[in-house]
Amino acid sequence: MKRPNVDFVGRFPTWIAISGALIVLSIAALAIRGLNLSIDFVGGTSFVLEGITEDVTSQELRDAAQEAGAGDVTAQLRLEDGEAVGALVRTDELGLGSDEAVAVQTALEEVTGAQNTEISFVGGSWGERISRKAVEALVVFLIVVIAYISIRLEFKMAVAAVIALLHDLFITVGLYALAGFNVSPSTVIALLTILGYSLYDSIVVFDRVKENATGPLATRVRYDQLTNLSMNEVLWRSINTSMTSLLPIAALLVIGSQVFGADTLNDLALALFIGMAIGAYSSLFVAGPFLAWWKMREPENQRLAERLAERSGGAAAPVAVAPDEVAAQNAPITTEYVRGRGKKKRRR
Repeated sequence: MKRPNVDFVGRFPTWIAISGALIVLSIAALAIRGLNLSIDFVGGTSFVLEGITEDVTSQELRDAAQEAGAGDVTAQLRLEDGEAVGALVRTDELGLGSDEAVAVQTALEEVTGAQNTEISFVGGSWGERISRKAVEALVVFLIVVIAYISIRLEFKMAVAAVIALLHDLFITVGLYALAGFNVSPSTVIALLTILGYSLYDSIVVFDRVKENATGPLATRVRYDQLTNLSMNEVLWRSINTSMTSLLPIAALLVIGSQVFGADTLNDLALALFIGMAIGAYSSLFVAGPFLAWWKMREPENQRLAERLAERSGGAAAPVAVAPDEVAAQNAPITTEYVRGRGKKKRRR
């Protein structure tokens, strides 16, 4: 397969404009619409149905609860041998023993034929604790990641990887606010899970950059060229890895919501799918170009760029250059006698 030659670094302003627009859109969505938090975060009422005798779907459960006066309804069936035997329905807070709670219970029992219904009330304090623990876990995770990447690669690569990671999390949350998707504890778990996937592609890119930066190309091309070459070398690997990760999650998203009627699986898979898709974008269009832009501000790399410009007659070399072209452009000029003719021959 022919190696690609995409100008990732040279078009960094374009990628920044795209990411900036998405971030502004996310901020506007969060400010105007806010997040659609589940009852685990804001409190609500839970109906556990046992002994279901009717053939019912999760959508029918949601419709029955909403028609009875409930809001923010989620429903999940419990299946045995492909048949529904129980269900969990959650609504907004209806009040203990209230007429609304009784009406919803009656409606659910009528549509399912359930023989037993257990009602419980969920407070918002549990969700607050989960959110706090998630933030604490994120902070610890970022500290450990920065330390590890700084030791294994270098500090600027660690910062670039974390910037791409925060870019992914922020846009994912913004899209949730914009689309009004339900944010549940499963969503929080998925957001924490995509941290590893988001970092993986960035580490693959940076590892190749580090390898090339210690090889023969280090003194023959500018750092931005070297970064761009490294990104093209791992481009197909990044695409294949992302596709093989996204396809099972897409299947989980479809099967969880359409076949099993599991809202929990739907929340988990949706956040994973959005976050991993954005992570595949950021590793190539944010992390790598940002690293090249930052490293080119170093005096050492600026001096190298000046020397290479002098060798090429002062012309600015393009960022997107194939490895074989780089080798040809920077090969030393030598002379030798052509055997049998006694003439000198110039070669690269």
